[in-house]
Amino acid sequence: MEATPMLYTERLILRPLELSDAEAIQQQFPHWVVVRYLNALVPWPYPADGALTYLRDIALPAIAAGKEWHWSIRLKSAPEQLIGNISLMDEQDNNRGFWLAPEWQGQGLMTEASAAVTEYWFETLGRSVMRVPKAAPNLGSRKLSERTGMRLIRSDEGDFVSGRFPKDLWEITREEWLQPH
Repeated sequence: MEATPMLYTERLILRPLELSDAEAIQQQFPHWVVVRYLNALVPWPYPADGALTYLRDIALPAIAAGKEWHWSIRLKSAPEQLIGNISLMDEQDNNRGFWLAPEWQGQGLMTEASAAVTEYWFETLGRSVMRVPKAAPNLGSRKLSERTGMRLIRSDEGDFVSGRFPKDLWEITREEWLQPH
């Protein structure tokens, strides 16, 4: 398996996650506005070694096994600063996940990052469909899915950091993604 590449958008650098990113993730990630709609597997309150444990025991081994691809999100104007993460996962009904630190939300940055990794999913990895679960109350994430041509295919219940909510499953096929929108 070849190494996860750096990806670039108009404003962003997506750099493959490294163990050395743990300190920056530990600073940027554990904010209620970031974690509240994430899977309940995310520990809360977030432990002091949460980022290091996640990278060392979960993300980096999955990358090495060729089952996941994880990038830190950085502004081209400040490439030394990690502002979020975006990931692709080779899992049933869970192919993309992300988070962005609060001060950078609402600027369209995640739309850019999502477009870059979705292109990687379909063009480089050759996948035929992307499915993304999300908490139904997560309106920002829902709007991103709608803007990028995804469609809601199923709703059920899910456990999130902030409790049990309706969980929506969004999908886009390679053919749909290739169509202009």
